[in-house]
Amino acid sequence: MADAPQIPDEAEVRAQWGNFAFTEANMARAKELISHYPEGRQASAVMGLLDLAQRQVGVETNTQGWLPVPVIEYVAAMLDMPYMRAYEVVTFYTMYNMAPVGRFHVQVCGTTPCMLRGSDDILGACYKRGMKKGATTPDGLFTLTEVECMGNCSSAPMVQINDDNYEDLTPERLDFILDELAAGRQPKVGTQEPGRHTVEPLGEPTNLAAMVGENHDYRGEW
Repeated sequence: MADAPQIPDEAEVRAQWGNFAFTEANMARAKELISHYPEGRQASAVMGLLDLAQRQVGVETNTQGWLPVPVIEYVAAMLDMPYMRAYEVVTFYTMYNMAPVGRFHVQVCGTTPCMLRGSDDILGACYKRGMKKGATTPDGLFTLTEVECMGNCSSAPMVQINDDNYEDLTPERLDFILDELAAGRQPKVGTQEPGRHTVEPLGEPTNLAAMVGENHDYRGEW
């Protein structure tokens, strides 16, 4: 795919990550995760350990993190499972990055509800900042990916940036969020619609309005 991020050369990756090992704190966390499963079932902890490994790579590279092949091998060996089994998990779940990403991974939902609510304009705002799908900006700040539904249809359009969702977006609101992140500040997470807290309806109810003030019996009207 043209939009797919380019995985670095194997020799280069092994030279940089061949000696990967969990930090002391992450090793303790890994052992705790493994302890949640009975003897012989430690492979069930693979998702947690892969996420932990990706986050450690992120800390070491000042990015969101990704999973080089030697890191996946390290996790598989710790869980006494074939490398390919761990690799299958990495390739199935989009929460794992298979190539280096920027400090902020901007994942724009382009599924139908977001598209109808303006996700093309959200992508356009990203393009105006020099982002390209599957690529990282030259300053290393942003990686852009278009993804499928992430479950925020009631507050579309939305993007996920690293671990946070930003909803009810317009190009101007997204620009503000990206400016804040680039400046090292944390913008408000969730809906960006003033006065909205989650996904409650905006404005007055359009049906069952009499129920707002009291328990109204509609049966006689039906």
